[in-house]
Amino acid sequence: MQKPNPANVLPLSAPPLYEQIKTALRSRILDGTYAAHSQMPSENDLCAMFNVSRITVRQALGDLQKEGLVFKLHGKGTFVSKPKAFQNVSALQGFAEAMSSMGYEIVNQLKHIRFIPATAQIASRLQLPEGAKVAEIRRVRMLNRAPVSLEITWVPEALGKRLAGADLVTRDIFLILENDCAVPLGHADVSIDAILADDEIVEALNVEEGSPVLRIERLTHSADGTPIDYEHLYFRGDAFQYRFRIDRQKEKKTTRKSK
Repeated sequence: MQKPNPANVLPLSAPPLYEQIKTALRSRILDGTYAAHSQMPSENDLCAMFNVSRITVRQALGDLQKEGLVFKLHGKGTFVSKPKAFQNVSALQGFAEAMSSMGYEIVNQLKHIRFIPATAQIASRLQLPEGAKVAEIRRVRMLNRAPVSLEITWVPEALGKRLAGADLVTRDIFLILENDCAVPLGHADVSIDAILADDEIVEALNVEEGSPVLRIERLTHSADGTPIDYEHLYFRGDAFQYRFRIDRQKEKKTTRKSK
């Protein structure tokens, strides 16, 4: 058998220059050397700093922009983005429950709680007759005193009456359901898409009309599988992100040996 020629084996090479620059700049952004909303060094300064061409610098900055770490203002330069709060959805948690564990201050602006006839969509999700009374709760979630999401929740009338007497300004509905109403939660069905902000979202989240907004539709079931909480959640795209962990599980095949 012919032995491989060592001369044909390519040596491991260093990452491309733009990757090295991107890594260095990312580290400085994450450790606070370049603070949120501060202006990054100009392209000329970065070229001199790293002794590379403008094309290389632009490629590094472009990748950082795709990662959401920087943003560009036409005619002004490149700036560091504000860090986004995030929530992992590997566990069923309320917003305040998840954010408080990471040190954020959460306060809710309660817009209203009222009892309305269920529309066809709401009735279908909650498995109620169309027109049955449901409680509608509208809240703006404040993260470190800045609006981050508009939350619209519908629950069956009986649960709604319990929630109406609870503290909806500082507490999560999930925790109220479990601790005050003795309803253990089981699982939630979640769908995510993006929409453009309408008048209500503009006013609630202090964004421009037509801004992209993350929309979460969530239907939460009790431990016995009964749907009890249907929600539309609208998040500012520049302030929040959902994070997932997805595992690929392969079926294990067992083989039996014949005797």
